[in-house]
Amino acid sequence: MSLYRRGDTWWVRFTAPNGQQIRRSAQTANRRAAQEFEDRLKAEFWRVAKLGEKPRYKWQHAVERWLLEKEGAKVTLRDDKRFFRWLHDRLYNVYLDEINRDLIEEIKHARLKAGVANATVNRFLAVLRAVLNRAEREWEWIDKAPFVRMLPEHLAHMVRFTLATGLRASNVSQLKWSQIDLARCCAWIHPDQAKARKAIPVPLNDSALTVLEERDGIDAICVFTYKGKPIKQLNTKAWRHALRRADIKDFRWHDLRHTWASWHIQQGTPLHVLQELGGWASAEMVQRYAHLSANHLKEYADQLAQL
Repeated sequence: MSLYRRGDTWWVRFTAPNGQQIRRSAQTANRRAAQEFEDRLKAEFWRVAKLGEKPRYKWQHAVERWLLEKEGAKVTLRDDKRFFRWLHDRLYNVYLDEINRDLIEEIKHARLKAGVANATVNRFLAVLRAVLNRAEREWEWIDKAPFVRMLPEHLAHMVRFTLATGLRASNVSQLKWSQIDLARCCAWIHPDQAKARKAIPVPLNDSALTVLEERDGIDAICVFTYKGKPIKQLNTKAWRHALRRADIKDFRWHDLRHTWASWHIQQGTPLHVLQELGGWASAEMVQRYAHLSANHLKEYADQLAQL
C-alpha cells in the first residue's frame, strides 16, 4: 500500500523507476490531498528516470542532509536546529530552486519586525546561506545559490574573532580563507605577515569557528570584507562610534589583543604558552601580563604558612 497513515498524517511509500525506496510525509490529514501529493511525486521521479530531468529537492531534504552531515562536528548545531524550527513553516515544502532573494528578504524583514537583533538575524541568514551554498557546490542539487545579503556586522565579527584568537589588527583584516583549515580547527599567519617574522599557528576555539561560519560565503578570498572590498583600516569612524555607544574610553583596537592576553593569564595559561599563542618574539613581551595571575606562586606561599 503506497498511501498510509501515521496518526493523523498521511504518508507516501513507493519504489521509484531507478529502484529507490521513497518514503515521504504528505504533511496533510486529507486523503485526497495526500493522493495528489503522491501523484506529483511519482511523476517527478518518472521524469528524472525516463526523461533525464534533474531531480528537484525541497528545503526539508536539505535540512535533513545538513543535520546528518554535521552531527557531532558543528559547534553551533544546536543553534542551527533552533533556526530550522523557525524556518519550518516558511520553507518546509518549498523547492530549493524557488528560494530566491525576494523570499530571503521576506524572511529577514519578518525577523526584524519581530524585534530580533541584527546579530541574531545574521545568524539565521548565515545558516540559510550555508545550506544553500552546500546544495549548490557539494550536493549539486541546485544550479545557483541565491545571494544572501547580510545586515552590516563586519566590525562585530572582527572584534569577536580578535578576542578569540588574539591576532594583531592587520592579521585579522587581511586574513584569507586559504589560511584556514576548518577541519583541523586551526589557522596560520605566514612569516611575512608576522611582526616577529615567524609563522604563527592559530588554534580556533568555538567562538572563532562560529564567526567563520557566519562569514562563510560572503567572499571567496577574504574572510572579512566591507561592501565587497578588503578592509585596510580598523581604527575607523565606525569603530570610534561603537566605542562611544558602549561608553568605552581610551581604547584602541590593539587593546583587544591585550584583553585576550589578560583573559588567558587569568584563566591560568602559562606565560610560555601565551608567548607562542601570541607570536611574541621574546618572553619579556609577555611579562607585562604576569601580575594578573599569581597561582603558580601560591604553593610556595602555603609552604611558609605551614611553618
